[in-house]
Amino acid sequence: MDHKELAELLFPDINKTIEDLEREYPERDLAEGARVTRLAPSPTGFIHLGNLFGAMADERMAHQSNGICYLRVEDTDEKREVEGAVPILLDTLSYFGINFDEGACKNGTQESRPSGVDPEGSERGAYGPYWQSARGDIYKVCIKYLVEKGMAYPCFMTEEEIDAIRKEQEAGKINPGIYGKYAKDRDLSLDEIKKRIAEGRSYVIRFKSPGDESRYFTCYDEIRGNISMPENVQDVVILKKNDLPTYHFAHVVDDHFMRTTHVVRGEEWMASLPIHVQLFEAMEWEHPVYVHNTSLMKIDETTGQKRKLSKRKDPELGLSFYKELGYFPEAVREYLMTILCSDFEEWRIANPSADYDEFKFSAEKMSDSGTLFDINKLNDVSKDVLARKTAKEIYDFMLGWAKEFQPEKAKLLEDNKDMLLKVFDIDRGGEKPRKDLIYAGQIFEFVKYFFDEYFVYESEWPAEVSKEDRKEILQRYLESYDPSDDNAAWFEKIRAITADMGYAVKPKDYKKNPESYKGHVGHVSGVVRIAVTGRANSPDLWTIQQILGRERVEERIRRAEEA
Repeated sequence: MDHKELAELLFPDINKTIEDLEREYPERDLAEGARVTRLAPSPTGFIHLGNLFGAMADERMAHQSNGICYLRVEDTDEKREVEGAVPILLDTLSYFGINFDEGACKNGTQESRPSGVDPEGSERGAYGPYWQSARGDIYKVCIKYLVEKGMAYPCFMTEEEIDAIRKEQEAGKINPGIYGKYAKDRDLSLDEIKKRIAEGRSYVIRFKSPGDESRYFTCYDEIRGNISMPENVQDVVILKKNDLPTYHFAHVVDDHFMRTTHVVRGEEWMASLPIHVQLFEAMEWEHPVYVHNTSLMKIDETTGQKRKLSKRKDPELGLSFYKELGYFPEAVREYLMTILCSDFEEWRIANPSADYDEFKFSAEKMSDSGTLFDINKLNDVSKDVLARKTAKEIYDFMLGWAKEFQPEKAKLLEDNKDMLLKVFDIDRGGEKPRKDLIYAGQIFEFVKYFFDEYFVYESEWPAEVSKEDRKEILQRYLESYDPSDDNAAWFEKIRAITADMGYAVKPKDYKKNPESYKGHVGHVSGVVRIAVTGRANSPDLWTIQQILGRERVEERIRRAEEA
């Protein structure tokens, strides 16, 4: 067969050559060792933790090597595409500290997206278009090249024929797919191809695999080392009937001409590695270094077994979950880094106040088995992160969160800024700062007792204190209360009430001789604490009262006397 004639028949309007593309997209001028990575999501509208997990590795690998991290939109699957998904993706990843040097963006310098598909879609960078749906001619140049080499062919098989093959393979329990004797159109003559095209029969373009399933190839993975796998024998589709390339082929072309050096992707793509390596070899290109990271897992509450995080079962998979609850972006990022890189947690312990960017990321420290996601561990990391924040940083974040997700609370926060700055500053700083703040929603619940309209009694009164004693404690406290007392003088008055009413001033005395006392000073101060805050546990009570002011403290004590 004259393969060049076939290539002209299939692609008469494609005049560029591979050499033209090589000149148009030359090797990048980067420092030695610089890495070029990419995040390449499909615009489905669902931004999940796995996207961020991989994007963090992409961003760190690129920027710590003085390289480039870009965003490519793989939008060749029209059925799954959601309009406006890319701006949402960009906003969400930016919120969590992931920004791209080039690629698809909201405010780029040139429009590349086909008209009407995404009016906000734009890009920056010299290696675009960065939307796959706008790169059709680039893919066709490469497919035409494979046809000319005799390594790709038109396949006219119908869905019914393919379905019949699938059923035959299932019945025979043999590997599914189009290969060997099942690739019925692999060796059609040029005349037969012309005849079928003239008849108006639709077709796809398939790659003519040179593979042999008895042969193995070896590919280096930066996490897993050398991987040995059988060669691909499938004649995979590389151009669909709708004139769009498949993922398998498009990503090979894009990674080459965008000069990607390292591809970070989920371990589920390892099964496709034989296809991808073979396509790179067919194009006579060097493939990038692959970095197959692990799936995010969790312990199933029902079975107690590990399973993958599920969009249907696990709301914590979606990044919107963390935004709506009000997790600080740094907290989510730091937690993910602890499960992304095995040495990050040790580094953070040794460098508690260091900037996150100072950590030396290494793909070799990434796990090669299922990564366990634990929201309780995330909360612990979040407490540590917030302990390093100033009161103003916490207030500003809270206000921004409330405006977006809890607008009814935003005005309350704005009107009480001075008070809240004092609240967030309680026990902040020093060698052992408080670690009880986790995320914005929880923080509001934690401090809402400062607002009279949210004040309720959440805790039970100490069981050791009778109702009559409780009332007397509060009466005595109200009589002696003086906001000008310092902390020591204030507590001395609590101790005096404790002793006068038959309670132990020292808890250890009550523990040794419980029959000699009604209770101890903690029970007495607990009555006052619940009266003022509604809770048995709170930060420093003297400081809380200083913030509330005399009038509100006395009002709450009087209210508690009647409770």
